Amino acid sequence: MNAQLIVIIAGCILAAAIIGALLFLRGYSGKFTFDTSTGTRPRASEGEGSTSGVKSNGRFKLLTAGVGTVFAAIVAKLWSMQMVSSDHYDELAEKNRTRVVTTPAPRGRILDRNGEPIVDNRSSLAIVAYRDLAENTVVVRHLANVLGMPYMAVLRNIQDNTEGAQSQHTIASDVRRSTIGYIMEHIDQFPGVSIAARTERSYPNGTLACHLVGYTGTVTQEQLDAQDELSDEERAGKIVYQSGDQVGQSGVEYYYENLLQGIRGEQTVRVDADGNVTGQAGAVPAKPGSDIKLTIDLKVQRACEEGLKKAFEVAENTGNSPSGGSCVCIDCTNGEVLGMASAPTFDPSVFVGGVSSDAWSQLNDDEGGHPLLNRVIGGQYMSASTIKPFTSLAGMEYGVYTAAMSSTCTGWWTGLGEAWGKKCWLESGHGVRNLETGIRDSCDVVFYDLGKNFFYDEDNPEGLQEMYRRWGLGSKTGIDLPSEAAGRVPDSAWKEEYHKDWSADQRAWNAGDMTNIAIGQGDILVTPLQMAVAYCGLAMGGVEWTPHVLLSAVARDGEGDAYAYEPKKRLTAKIETEGAMDVVYRGVHSMIYEESPVTAAHFTNLPVEVAGKSGTGEKDGEDPYGWFIAYAPFDDPKYVVCAMVERGGYGSTCAMPAVRTVLGALYDAPDDQTYTSGDSTR
Repeated sequence: MNAQLIVIIAGCILAAAIIGALLFLRGYSGKFTFDTSTGTRPRASEGEGSTSGVKSNGRFKLLTAGVGTVFAAIVAKLWSMQMVSSDHYDELAEKNRTRVVTTPAPRGRILDRNGEPIVDNRSSLAIVAYRDLAENTVVVRHLANVLGMPYMAVLRNIQDNTEGAQSQHTIASDVRRSTIGYIMEHIDQFPGVSIAARTERSYPNGTLACHLVGYTGTVTQEQLDAQDELSDEERAGKIVYQSGDQVGQSGVEYYYENLLQGIRGEQTVRVDADGNVTGQAGAVPAKPGSDIKLTIDLKVQRACEEGLKKAFEVAENTGNSPSGGSCVCIDCTNGEVLGMASAPTFDPSVFVGGVSSDAWSQLNDDEGGHPLLNRVIGGQYMSASTIKPFTSLAGMEYGVYTAAMSSTCTGWWTGLGEAWGKKCWLESGHGVRNLETGIRDSCDVVFYDLGKNFFYDEDNPEGLQEMYRRWGLGSKTGIDLPSEAAGRVPDSAWKEEYHKDWSADQRAWNAGDMTNIAIGQGDILVTPLQMAVAYCGLAMGGVEWTPHVLLSAVARDGEGDAYAYEPKKRLTAKIETEGAMDVVYRGVHSMIYEESPVTAAHFTNLPVEVAGKSGTGEKDGEDPYGWFIAYAPFDDPKYVVCAMVERGGYGSTCAMPAVRTVLGALYDAPDDQTYTSGDSTR
């Protein structure tokens, strides 16, 4: 019987009982009494005055009116509940009996520019159950034995509410099909246990491009708390996460989460008074996320990683101990990143289904080389001699060291006094060198003189720093990846603040600071991506495009692109001094073909000419840091390749093989030379 009808009937019975009782009481009260003691006829004992009988009669009328009013209100309310609001109360009752739980959606795939998958999805099977299974210790123990898991681990997974109290809880994911088959064959022994189809991230190319694409993981409590703190305006258009969701945690997976994350499905379940699921009702299927195409070309990406491995081998063979490195290839005409490699690498598949605490500790151990760090965008290093083309432009632009000036290198420079002498990397000396030949031979003395002249120039004492910033150093490039570092272009204000605990004399910017940054040493810091983008600008006559890794978002039906990335100009570095750029162009071209016959031999079999610069950074107590940056073709630039090897030795020895390997892949011209320690350019 309908619950509301029962309430109405009960109310009517209650009201009737009250009225009956009142009428019964009415039969024993009134304003007349009868005196039968004398045997005479009845007579009125009292009149109509203000007597107790009259008062009782008034109270009875008042009580009757009150009861009638209450009864009328009850009847009206019950009629309203039954006739007017019945749908509303039916809905509330239904909500008490049902819950809506969400089902995960497959993430979009990550493809290279040609549609080849870098990150894919694969089907997997999971063992799931509702939380009330925890009460059946026999089944839980039997299931633990079959899965080969500790009893307490299975019990903990069943009781874990991170996926929602009424959702099916994942006991084990990616279960072997033989185990699934056994459970299905003996399903009567596992009441309450179900098999759920899931999709897991897969990596068909293993660790290839791992830093670029990143990894996924369960949404953290910190991320949920940060989401709750957003205003309604800030939350508009963003995905609202629930505990247990899988989200991007680094790389492309994180940056393009809104594209890759699908739309959850919904499952309506029936529950009992204790909240235990008793059945299922309707369902709305989940919608997968969008596939995205990256600017990455897998052929170039493999070359970046293979080249970096070769660079490590060369470094080790020459007595160095490389600890990390990076290699990046950019299309300088539009900013598209064609390849990006960082070493050491990590396996993103260890994060599928949740990373273990042991694996996480290994990935973050200082002794492990920090494999989660993308050194292309997050590693900060001294630029070494790769900055000398921009130092040269500064000297010519501000007139402190013109193209007509020269310096004599004996291997030891005393421009600031003998007590402050500095050596050139070639201790036997280069002889007389100007800016063009100074770039070619990487002569430090030329740039010591240039830095000294800036320090004592009253009009532009920090013109050198201004020129570095003009090419984007000291600021983020704006690449569409998380955790990019900004680097540092030091000046007097920075030193004053950074070393505020030092004495005034120690905090003061001095000539030695300026000569250090002129050769890419001292306190200057750059990322490999910053230097690659700066050389893109150099190759393009001053125009730098913002580097990017997104090419397009694929339409959900797989036909065409729903969105295509529009390249953006980052900056235009204008050089007013006539002929200054030509001086630099001749210097970086001759560095490849004239400085060292050993270096030149690696590039002569390419179908195009190349320009570039090597660099070797020094850090106390460590092997040198090697750099090599090149662009090609020289007469019509298209590609820039930058490599850096931590503690790898001279740049022209250890980093050059990585760059040459990538150029070989771009032009189908593998290097036919062997690598020796004879390459001497710093």
